[in-house]
Amino acid sequence: MDIGVLTVPLGGEPIEDAAAYLDSVGVDAVELGVGGWPGEDHVDRQALLDDETAREDLLALLDEHGLRISALATHNNPIHPDEERAGAADRELREAIELADRLGVDTVTCFSGLPAGAPGDSTPNWVTAPWPTEHADAHEYQWDEVAIPYWRDLANYAARHGVDVAVEMHPNMLVYEPTGMLALREATNERIGANFDPSHLYWQGIDVTEAIRFLGEHDAIHHVHAKDAKVYDSNARVKGVLDTTSYTEESDRSWLFRSIGYGHDEAHWKDVVSALRMVGYEGALSIEHEDSLTSSREGVEKAVDVLDRAVFATEPGDAYWAE
Repeated sequence: MDIGVLTVPLGGEPIEDAAAYLDSVGVDAVELGVGGWPGEDHVDRQALLDDETAREDLLALLDEHGLRISALATHNNPIHPDEERAGAADRELREAIELADRLGVDTVTCFSGLPAGAPGDSTPNWVTAPWPTEHADAHEYQWDEVAIPYWRDLANYAARHGVDVAVEMHPNMLVYEPTGMLALREATNERIGANFDPSHLYWQGIDVTEAIRFLGEHDAIHHVHAKDAKVYDSNARVKGVLDTTSYTEESDRSWLFRSIGYGHDEAHWKDVVSALRMVGYEGALSIEHEDSLTSSREGVEKAVDVLDRAVFATEPGDAYWAE
């Protein structure tokens, strides 16, 4: 497995400096933002699509620092009820898939998106309960009338380009947990799978290693984010974990995104790595820094420190003792 980094937190510096820094701290791979919420500080998606020399220069720069591209990231909402916003997100995603193909990158990371609850609504609607029954009806509409038709077409587009689309399970998106992830995959094709980010699963009470096994049984993990989270019980006991408190009001939140090792200990991350190996995942663990209690560089470096002891550097050996 490779230790990777989603480079968005380093977007304020040139990609040349970011690559040199990541090389110096022992990173093997980068996930590059090419649109949507990750932005495109380090990669101008449309410029690279049109310029083979620019693509070659990017790959040469990364190769100089021993870095490969684990994925291109364009997290947005391609099934937003606002047609203009949905159209822009869809264009970003399709262009990211095309750019990945031209760069020889096999994965694009994204969100499932979230539709409105009914035709004519203007705001995405995250349905989390089947009652009152209009919510169950809204959920059925979102899947059957919007998401499945869109994602079937997108999955076929990805298949034509030979690129996997790794959907991050994220609350306030239609796919936010493993059974929904599998439902989307089964309704489309094998190019659709998970960008497995445990941070969004921890606070939902999902057992991360069980979720890895569940999705791994279906070969449905295309990429992994190394990102931690911690539930703060003193707040959660009062208001639960569906917390709308601002992320910058850390002491009042029920949970926070944390750097690797600050939500769960090193032993847990070794279990995560072991579970991933058991289901055949040998790709990047892409560090996504969103810990507001520390700086980007310190968060990345602490995550690398823990993961460096957790990941396996070699292929499994023969089980000679079992012969």
